[in-house]
Amino acid sequence: MKRNNVSLADYMAVLTLRETGSFRAAAEELRLSPSALSRQVSGLETQLETRLFDRDTRNVSLTASGKVFARIAERMVNAVRDADAEFDAHLSARHGQLTIAGLPSVTAALLPEILSRFTSRHPDIDVKVIDALSESVIDVVESGRAELGFTAGTVSTRSRLAFQPLMNDAFVAIGAPDGPLQEERQYDWSELVEMPFIAMAKGTSVRELLDSACLRLDRPLSPRFEVAHLATAGAFVAEGLGITALPELTLPVLPTERLVQRTIRDFGARRRIGLVRQAGRSLSPAANAFLEVLSQIVRKP
Repeated sequence: MKRNNVSLADYMAVLTLRETGSFRAAAEELRLSPSALSRQVSGLETQLETRLFDRDTRNVSLTASGKVFARIAERMVNAVRDADAEFDAHLSARHGQLTIAGLPSVTAALLPEILSRFTSRHPDIDVKVIDALSESVIDVVESGRAELGFTAGTVSTRSRLAFQPLMNDAFVAIGAPDGPLQEERQYDWSELVEMPFIAMAKGTSVRELLDSACLRLDRPLSPRFEVAHLATAGAFVAEGLGITALPELTLPVLPTERLVQRTIRDFGARRRIGLVRQAGRSLSPAANAFLEVLSQIVRKP
């Protein structure tokens, strides 16, 4: 016996014949000729080595073996229909999971609006967000732990990632209201670096641009404090321990009600924000749906 060769068409034929009780009616529903359906059922009975239907000139009825087979056929057909529905939902981005990595300043500033619109359109897609520094975002996307990543700068040519620029993030000076930036005016970069400075740690995208701006002045940055997290920098500035310069996208992370921000006249650089993904790999329907929403909110530079 070769029961493993039973096809979905065989299961459907048995169920349709059971429901209609007639080879003619069942054949019409299945879009077969009555003779073709009769041959299919006879071949199935031969394969299973048992009779599934009792037949006379007018009626068709299930045998005891036929009733057992019909119950199995129901489960098999329902399983296939459920699988088809699940895959259709996947293709239409109705269900699934999407993992996104990103710089904390980007995830805090950009993602809330994007995800609000995305989840309203795709409520059954679960989204996981991994906050990480720039190098870690690259690692997470390269390893496949995240499908998309928001980062700053560009991607090394040795990387297996594609970089899509999204926007340019301008730097502003941040200080306490009664501190060195209390005058409401533009400040030169050369003025700011002479003030007590709170800098982000080396290895961050912000610090790289700060150091580059100082090189243009032909002097190294000598911070009074060096911190790894934006929230710490904001708290230090709010306490009057010094001033800092940060990209505008970082502002939602800071206690802005206790700070003032000033334009930097000649900083000379902007942080380039972009999206990374594995090069040459097709994105999931959920990721494509996310990119569609992203393109409606963020205009390319």
